[in-house]
Amino acid sequence: MRQWGVGNTAAKVIPARIHVLLARDTPLGVVIRRGPTGQVATLLWNRETDEFTMGQWLKGRIYERRCDLSPDGKFLIYFAAKRGRGEGSGTWTAISYAPYLKALAFFPQGDTYGGGGLWLTSNSYWLNTGHKVSTGADMFWRDESYQPQNFGNMECLGVYYPRLLRDGWKLVRDLPFANGCRATVFEKDLRHEWTLRKIAWAESPKEAGRGVYWDEHLLVHRRTDTVIKLPKWEWAESVGSDLIWAQEGKLMRAQVGEGGLEPEQLIRDFNDMKFEPIQAPYPVDLDEAREGTEGMASFLAERYE
Repeated sequence: MRQWGVGNTAAKVIPARIHVLLARDTPLGVVIRRGPTGQVATLLWNRETDEFTMGQWLKGRIYERRCDLSPDGKFLIYFAAKRGRGEGSGTWTAISYAPYLKALAFFPQGDTYGGGGLWLTSNSYWLNTGHKVSTGADMFWRDESYQPQNFGNMECLGVYYPRLLRDGWKLVRDLPFANGCRATVFEKDLRHEWTLRKIAWAESPKEAGRGVYWDEHLLVHRRTDTVIKLPKWEWAESVGSDLIWAQEGKLMRAQVGEGGLEPEQLIRDFNDMKFEPIQAPYPVDLDEAREGTEGMASFLAERYE
């Protein structure tokens, strides 16, 4: 955790910020862990065993709402930014072997308007607008005919909201932009007449550790209208009978019973992680990665087969 404060103001501890991408066809996920400012790490999560495989760190920013994990859990598409000048700085979208960040396909950009994308199948993707000439993109098929629902925002909301809809969330209400903020309400029905409500906010940050885009979560009972506020949850999803969420740098799990949340289970606490340089275990040369090597075959077999 990092501390935030000015002058004699009491320091506030800022936990790691967690966002999770879930594969649709296999029990894998990628955890995007931010913090402190300007540092972000990725990890592969085996949801059957709750084992985590470390990916890589980036001294920069990954825009988690513009990222996606392929249905088979093998490939990550992400949008990132790194301040500075020269090679290795600026903004870009990349496709990599999950959970690593080394690019198999690389799309330089230069600004933060657009960027990122969605997986349509395990080898075809949609790319958000704004990119320059790409490298290595012929490994995958870019579907330029696909057009996600337009939410009037080609930044985070233009990727994140279509991803939520694809993953089974229902758009309940989209409030127009007013007084410096916008709120869009999504819902997912759970067991025992409960509904998970996600209010996706777009506004100037009012709290340390919170960005322009952030989510609020509530449990709402469909018959009694009972509301359980969950102010610490920054990400949440339902998977089968489980409800999983992130709060204060931790990944949690619980089931929903008739009375609401049943006892919570800690899956992992990510707060104590520290930056470390890590090499991705696959070739730098894109031709080798394209054709496959003995090492690459071993890497894939160990993680995905």
